[in-house]
Amino acid sequence: MHSRNLLAAFLIAALAFTLTGRVAAQGTWAVEKTFHIGGEGGMDYITVDAKSHRLYVPRSTHTMVIDADSGKTLADIPGQKHNHGVAIAPEAGRGFITDGEGSVVIFDLKTNAVLGTLKARPDADGIIYDKATGLVLVSCGDDGTLVTIKADVDPKTGSIDAPIDLGGKPEFLASDGAGKVYVNLEDKDQIAVVDLKARKVLAHWPVAPGGSPVGLAIDTAKHRLFVGCRKPQKLIVMSTDDGKVVADLPIGAGVDATKFDAGQAFASCRDGKLNVAGESGGKFEIVQTVTTPFGAKTMDVDPETHKVYLPTFEFEEQKPGATGRPAAKPGSFMIVVVARH
Repeated sequence: MHSRNLLAAFLIAALAFTLTGRVAAQGTWAVEKTFHIGGEGGMDYITVDAKSHRLYVPRSTHTMVIDADSGKTLADIPGQKHNHGVAIAPEAGRGFITDGEGSVVIFDLKTNAVLGTLKARPDADGIIYDKATGLVLVSCGDDGTLVTIKADVDPKTGSIDAPIDLGGKPEFLASDGAGKVYVNLEDKDQIAVVDLKARKVLAHWPVAPGGSPVGLAIDTAKHRLFVGCRKPQKLIVMSTDDGKVVADLPIGAGVDATKFDAGQAFASCRDGKLNVAGESGGKFEIVQTVTTPFGAKTMDVDPETHKVYLPTFEFEEQKPGATGRPAAKPGSFMIVVVARH
């Protein structure tokens, strides 16, 4: 074979090997295992602590602490009325639980003991920890405000900072780690852009062609927001530079959470679909839809193992013609683990 032909053949083979390696490395997502947890109560946002390999799971009146590897229940934090989410602040050695009754429960990350409860604002819901500012950020839906709490606040005598009016009812939120936080306004079909230092809203960005935004995640490296919308059912990809919508992708019904990890975005939906979105050549698309149990609408992703954890229940079969949500079977609470293979 001519030397040029040999070189061409070698380059083609090398390219094919590289592409095959990339596909293999990317892999496909599938349900790996299911932890059958049981216990009483509902569910909402699940939170992964990658360092301790723990899952924090709000169950209405109590918050379960579960080993992310084995599914074993390690602790159960009591004292809530209608909890929603958990934020982990490792630098302060504390966790924070939102209670929809208008408070935030503070607990010790080592002992899981309750340290105190701060009065917040009505419908304290979505919660995250912003390491850059040392603040715990809470969206208060009915109050229409963003509440900030210093992670080292005195849990007995301390208080929240002055609430920031958002101009709508917030759901979840995401921080860029550089002083700005983005908040879904579900009733306004907008994202509120908040300057944490100035403590004011800088802009309201429409999520159209999406609507009723609930889930929110961020890619800080590429300046992208991933907005899970219910009406219509879309994953909106938005620039954090100017609020421009760069893509809108179809997803399942009843989305509640979106996450971003290792170059891919995830949208978990009540109808039993985990939509996985990726970018290739500047174009976004749904690259896979993983079938999960019905009701698996919230999730979190471990940034170290890259596993996705989705809580749900087994549900009673509805009678013909019945409307509304099916009832969860008592003691059937479980956490589904999705991994890349």
